[in-house]
Amino acid sequence: MSATTQIPGPASATCRAAAASTRQHPSDGPDPRRWLILAVVALAQLMVVLDATIVNIALPSAQHALHFSDVERQWVITAYALAFGSLLLLGGRLTDLIGRKATFIAGLIGFAGASAAGGAAGSFAILVAARACQGAFGALLAPAALSLLTTTFSGSRDRGKAFGIFGAIAGAGGAVGLLLGGVLTEYLSWRWCLYVNLVFAAVAALGALALLRSQPSADRPRLDLAGLLSEAGAMFCIVYGFSNAASDGWHSPSTWGFLAGSAVLLAAFAWWEARAGQPLLPLRVVLDRDRAAAYVSVLIAGAGMFGIFLFVTYYLEETLGFSPVSTGIAYLPMVAAIVACANLANIVLLPRIGPKVLVTSGMLASAAGLAWLTRIGVHSSYAADVLPPMLLAAAGIGFIVSPSMNTGTSGVRNDDAGVASALVNTGQQVGGSIGTSLLNTMAASAASAYLASHLRLPALAAGRPDPGLLEIAQVHSYTTAFWWAAGLFACGAVIAALLFRPGAVAQRDSE
Repeated sequence: MSATTQIPGPASATCRAAAASTRQHPSDGPDPRRWLILAVVALAQLMVVLDATIVNIALPSAQHALHFSDVERQWVITAYALAFGSLLLLGGRLTDLIGRKATFIAGLIGFAGASAAGGAAGSFAILVAARACQGAFGALLAPAALSLLTTTFSGSRDRGKAFGIFGAIAGAGGAVGLLLGGVLTEYLSWRWCLYVNLVFAAVAALGALALLRSQPSADRPRLDLAGLLSEAGAMFCIVYGFSNAASDGWHSPSTWGFLAGSAVLLAAFAWWEARAGQPLLPLRVVLDRDRAAAYVSVLIAGAGMFGIFLFVTYYLEETLGFSPVSTGIAYLPMVAAIVACANLANIVLLPRIGPKVLVTSGMLASAAGLAWLTRIGVHSSYAADVLPPMLLAAAGIGFIVSPSMNTGTSGVRNDDAGVASALVNTGQQVGGSIGTSLLNTMAASAASAYLASHLRLPALAAGRPDPGLLEIAQVHSYTTAFWWAAGLFACGAVIAALLFRPGAVAQRDSE
């Protein structure tokens, strides 16, 4: 007998959800336009996901054009992450309160406007402000997109296919951003890494206006301001604290002070949500074991993926001499592997064996792939030493992200779909911030320690280390980061094995 997802008050909750679904979708059959809606939603999701990496490729050119320092450079990335991570839960709740179509279109328009401002930026301050606005509107757009997918394919046999495609985009979008960013920067300008969002947003907005039904909330409860302030503050402190760790170190008050503050605010948020009459995050969403495991799995995968995208990119460009475009092309096999495995996991395997085996296996495969990557050296080759472990890690990511997204949004009431979707996105975003700071810090420490232990005294006194030694130290820092990322995935395998229920998860509204 397969395990079923349990939520408090299952009979009454199911009746309410069924009633809401009937009001919003009068016909009993699936929406005939569902695949077009999937294309629109997937395009919007691709825009949000790739924007986390496409700007990384453009940063050196932007820094040269706008004359900002290396210390300031991190704020182009951090401003986006801070706004996005802090406001995601608010975006999810607004999706449930004011309607998915309205929130989705507002997010697209706002994201496009912020991208245009960033592309036209004439100063560092304007660029950072535009990136923060991108993050804020992305926090509105991302949960609306996943919520639309959840409700459009609710009760449909095509749900597995839809989530397979959507999960593949979430997993591979970062690599696509590296390729697109390299092409645009090399052949046009760094500004087009921001302007390109206007094309994505325009097509998605036109499709949304033509295809989506207005789905206003049946009631309009008050927004939980106390919950919002504590949650947004906690997410801000987490992202800011880990971002400071990458630049100032773990012993800096700006690191541990903000991380301690995030723990206090999260505790206050949980205490308040258990007592609030109209909570920002209804605890029934996270108290289900399968959904909780899915959110944690997405967070760990988000952190571990940066061990691939960030340091493989450094290795290919700085050690093997790849151009930005060549680096992007080198990721294409990985993208194909993620897409294939995400669809295999969701369409074929998830309905039969459930998320426990899939996600645990995916974590182990990604851990093994990253451990394999630690064998690279200064004179390694892409085809023999980088591509095979990348494909293994990519297969693992496909088995993690897509089933976790499906499980994390299944079985929820229609009026909780936005919040459940926001939690999935929050896990990926916060995980990425943690991964960036943790792995960067460990890599930098490893390089410094290696140089300190291998420098000869004359070179040390002259301050001119052997260039070959510097290159070896650099590769050593990458392999150290890969070991840490492998450890993250290994821990994720243990957590997934313990938290997920065995067997296939029966969809509440399956046919």
